[in-house]
Amino acid sequence: MIRWLIVIFIALLIFGGFSKWLEKMGLGRLPGDFRFRIFGRRIELPFTSAVVLSLIAMGVSKLL
Repeated sequence: MIRWLIVIFIALLIFGGFSKWLEKMGLGRLPGDFRFRIFGRRIELPFTSAVVLSLIAMGVSKLL
């Protein structure tokens, strides 16, 4: 279980680091990705982008 938590944490760090680059490609602005402000903080919930990235990762893993 701890191994999965580490993998998820690393994936979130990678996604956060590449977020500006991924936004240029259109991820993060898909229908189903929510952005809103609460108390002056910008909160992003990229549900659809997460599904798309998961499908891409699954496809790559099936090829290998």
